[in-house]
Amino acid sequence: MSERARMTAEVHGRVQGVGFRWWVRREARALGLSGWVRNEPDGSVRAEAEGPRDALDVLADRLRTGPPGSRVDRVAVRWTRPAGITGPFDIG
Repeated sequence: MSERARMTAEVHGRVQGVGFRWWVRREARALGLSGWVRNEPDGSVRAEAEGPRDALDVLADRLRTGPPGSRVDRVAVRWTRPAGITGPFDIG
């Protein structure tokens, strides 16, 4: 298992109204990550995830593709120290 980390990802494109948050929730939970995902007023989706760095890398890669019906134009990822988020990943 890799070192624990925290990732903030801002996903831009056609990512609202296409099941993107539910898809992120499923992917993050499958990877054993904690955190949340939410729609932003500017039409983007923001995710805060915490867990093993290798699992976060996988989620970051998946965010660049997104689920069927979405169109991801850009993903901005920022790495920070973990804040101790626990519990299942959810929609915020």
